[in-house]
Amino acid sequence: MSNLTTVISDKGYLGDELACYRQSEVLEIELPTVQALVISYNGQYKAQKYDYQLPPGQLLLLNLSIYLPEDIGAGYIENVRKTAIESISAWRNGYLTRYKDKIDATTYVVVFDIQFRNIYQNTSKRVKNNLTGNGFIDDLSSEINASEPPLQVFVWHDWQLILRTLHTPCELWRFLQYRLEQWQHTDNSRIDSLKSEEGMIADFLNDPAVFAQAIAIDNALIKYKMQDKPNSALIAMALAQKSQSTTSQMYQQHMAQAAMLWSQMISQMLKRYSDNGQKKNKQDFSAINLAYWQQQILDESLFSRHELIRTLYRHPKQQQPLREQGYVVHQHSYESLGRHYVLIFYGQDAKGQHSKQAIQPNLAKIALDAATRLPIAELHHVIVLGIDFVKEANDTFIDIDLWIQPVAAMSQRERQLTKQIQQLQQQNLNR
Repeated sequence: MSNLTTVISDKGYLGDELACYRQSEVLEIELPTVQALVISYNGQYKAQKYDYQLPPGQLLLLNLSIYLPEDIGAGYIENVRKTAIESISAWRNGYLTRYKDKIDATTYVVVFDIQFRNIYQNTSKRVKNNLTGNGFIDDLSSEINASEPPLQVFVWHDWQLILRTLHTPCELWRFLQYRLEQWQHTDNSRIDSLKSEEGMIADFLNDPAVFAQAIAIDNALIKYKMQDKPNSALIAMALAQKSQSTTSQMYQQHMAQAAMLWSQMISQMLKRYSDNGQKKNKQDFSAINLAYWQQQILDESLFSRHELIRTLYRHPKQQQPLREQGYVVHQHSYESLGRHYVLIFYGQDAKGQHSKQAIQPNLAKIALDAATRLPIAELHHVIVLGIDFVKEANDTFIDIDLWIQPVAAMSQRERQLTKQIQQLQQQNLNR
């Protein structure tokens, strides 16, 4: 029984974040060949299709669970595995035939789960499959390379490991592309030498390409004169990654912690808007598409979340006069050039310009004003966070107000002209 482990359901925050990208209801899939086989073994199966529209493309995930009696032999399990892969491949090929227009930018994933059931004790145990053993990898390799786009297959435990380790939807997407390249660049004679999923995740996170998107956006921000020089934290992390420095692991831990904190904060922020009858900032939030808001604010990479959280945690270290009067920080997304943040740290003076009383009712107006001032043609969303550090007894809590403002498309020239007009108006006021 060493190949078994008790059932667990820890999917981490990434599993919850993926849910807001789901495009349709979970669809039950029929696999007649699998059904006939498992029934002959006195078992059951369930196949469910999930469609996630992530920013880079569509993730189509098929979750296949097979329930077998505890006393079934190892040879029968291999037969079930092979039949399952053949059936899934046949279903996928039929799907591609029906939906040819959806092939581009779609990643196909199967999570393969075999469980042994004890009907007398009403308990289940999962088979901790190893895809590189027992000849199963040969069938898998042929299916991966059989057609475009290829099919990626994971056992349940590996998929849970991925969700717990990668933390963000955009990092999940990039890992799936990275993993697919590793498979496709390995010929069949060497395929048994492929690393475990844990090793492949580690290689992915240690690859300098993890920072490629952030570096590209950093360069674009400099070109737009939104910042004077490269982000020093990004340079330090990228260099540590490239040189395989020991500090690279520390940076990875910091980014993982920041990613989870960001996820927790977003969940708390949006929770206050979940009641359709609740009104904040003199706005009726019943019309807000919360899933759409979630998608925008969760579409941040490990590094991007690190920078946002780092901005928050700098506040207690600011000078006391600055904290008392309040201040504004403009922060950029390092995942999407067109998404920008305005972080308003509320002042403690209730009558001040940056007090919560003055700012909270005007978050939407502030977002629109910020959008007008940003000379970036790609701008598509401005996110305003009103941040209040609340002290209770010996603890400090962060209370955050949120407004997400979509921005209409505007050319760079139009934004520059708008900014110039504003500057002229300000000069006239100062005379």
